Amino acid sequence: MSSRKKKKAALYEKLRAATNSNAMNKTSIIVDASKYIGELKNKVDRLNKEIGTSSAPQNSLPAQVTVENLEKGFLINVFSEKNCPGLLVSILEAFEELGLEVLDARVSCEDNFQLEAIGGDQNQGHDAQVVKQAVLQAIHNWNQGS
Repeated sequence: MSSRKKKKAALYEKLRAATNSNAMNKTSIIVDASKYIGELKNKVDRLNKEIGTSSAPQNSLPAQVTVENLEKGFLINVFSEKNCPGLLVSILEAFEELGLEVLDARVSCEDNFQLEAIGGDQNQGHDAQVVKQAVLQAIHNWNQGS
């Protein structure tokens, strides 16, 4: 058996073991793996829904926060279906604590809250996850105070 065939056979065996498949042919192993992946996706969705409903307090603010890396900073988007007086100040304070300079921003606070900001990272050391956690903490702190 060639090295390539051995590697393929080992891969199928690992896949078979990981998905608890009893199948012996390659096609059936792949079908079982596909079903297993679907089951895992459903579990993740169900757990995310449970976390979203059970761990969040009743008065929590349903806000969507995304942070994307840019060449020298971040694109930060915050959206809530509620009008949130004072939330902008809390988020800007979080930016300041991180050393993010707001280079450009669009904000709507009339019927809902929407912020799109480009923050330049003066410290050049943060990653998107740190920025997102700081914004989420600012939202949480604002929500507790209001």
